[in-house]
Amino acid sequence: MSFTQSVSTHSARQDFLEAPLDRAHAESLQRQLYQRLKEGILKGQLAAGSRLPGSRALAETLSVSRNTVTIAYEHLISEGYVRADRKGSTVAALMRPVQREAQAENNAPSRVALRLSRIRSSPARSDTSTALRPGVPSLSHFPLAVWRRMLDRAVREASPAELNYGDPFGQAELRAAIAAHVARTRGVHCEPSQVIVTEGAQEALMLCVRLLTNPGDTAWVEDPGYRGAKAAMHAGDLRIVPKRMDEEGLHVGAADWRSRTPRLIYTTPSHQYPTGAVMSVARRLALISDARKHGTWIIEDDYDSEFRHSGEPIGAMQGLVADAPVLYVGTFSKTMFASLRLGFLVMPPRLLVSAQDALREMLRGGHSHEQLAMAGFIESGQFARHLGRMRRLYRERQHALRGALTRHLRVPHIIEGGQGGLHLAVRLPRDFPDARIAEAARQYGMAPMPLSSFAMAPALEDNGLVLGYGNTATELLDPLVKRLSQLVLTAGG
Repeated sequence: MSFTQSVSTHSARQDFLEAPLDRAHAESLQRQLYQRLKEGILKGQLAAGSRLPGSRALAETLSVSRNTVTIAYEHLISEGYVRADRKGSTVAALMRPVQREAQAENNAPSRVALRLSRIRSSPARSDTSTALRPGVPSLSHFPLAVWRRMLDRAVREASPAELNYGDPFGQAELRAAIAAHVARTRGVHCEPSQVIVTEGAQEALMLCVRLLTNPGDTAWVEDPGYRGAKAAMHAGDLRIVPKRMDEEGLHVGAADWRSRTPRLIYTTPSHQYPTGAVMSVARRLALISDARKHGTWIIEDDYDSEFRHSGEPIGAMQGLVADAPVLYVGTFSKTMFASLRLGFLVMPPRLLVSAQDALREMLRGGHSHEQLAMAGFIESGQFARHLGRMRRLYRERQHALRGALTRHLRVPHIIEGGQGGLHLAVRLPRDFPDARIAEAARQYGMAPMPLSSFAMAPALEDNGLVLGYGNTATELLDPLVKRLSQLVLTAGG
């Protein structure tokens, strides 16, 4: 049987197979032939059941070695595109996906779960602007040379066993270092066994949701508040109830507990994000007491409490009462650098007992060398020294930002959140739309966040800007705020 007869008498198919391969192409002749035959099968140019030409015949037609054709055929056979028998190679019958109709868009398999459609993207997440972006520490002041030595030491001294997954709860050295650090600086009561190392605070929040809730459970969140916490709860298909803030932080009363008793409460009591409010001790104790009565768990996110600019540090809520129903979440993203992706979760002992088997199946461990380096960074005293330097730097930058706002912002405004952290919140009259101002600022390399974007149900007073100063040089703050103030006036015009 001739080559043309063995495939098809149709001239298009004949041309398709007999077209010369490109010898100048970067891909090998074998790879080109494999791709041509595979695409022909998927597109229907080579019908199911049709017999491919023998390797010798096709090699002669294409002026290639027989081995080139044989290897291409073997690859197709191994993937199931072609079947081989004593008579030769035959195109397999495949179910090719049909093009979906436009009207079937709502049933398209690319749609995500309905609960994920509630998660809103951050308006400044995708751009590369860093000036005035909240939540970013001073990257240029990080002691990179010291960190590199810690990493080198961790790799140099690592055993072959440390190339494996490792303890799913984290390296023992880091867990012990974290437990000692938060006990000393934050008043957290815990043993190293209660510390679970996570990939940033976000994974810790996701773990809390997965461990403690079922779809449809109620969760309370601060409003305005951290978007990542709301995303974690939306992903868990929880009913999120926003709770308003005042000067003493999260505000709830007896009627709130009666109407929608929560399974989870998320709060940032030592430095509320983004308003900077500090929850009073009376409210902390009341929240713990009520949570115990109703079988509710509290997630305490202590994300940037290391940077207190005035007065004594505010202790963690977790350490106020023995065996409090509080899961304490911390992160090194603000104290070190964001790409490190190291956070931690301190679990109550009684919860750990019932959850540890599930956690060992859910977590896999890893990042062993980074964890060992972080442990060495803490134990050597380098972490404490770095925090001291950063406190002084951020205090200076916060003072400079306040001064620039006083000099240049010529519209009524209220500045909040100056006692700690890496940002200030500036409330503006509603005649100056914060989303419009933030969008205009990005055109000038600035990335303030609109305050209203942090609220699930924005109120009139939620119009404003969240201004980060952590990664913005002191000398740049005045000209940046001057430009931003002009944009505010323009938006209000």
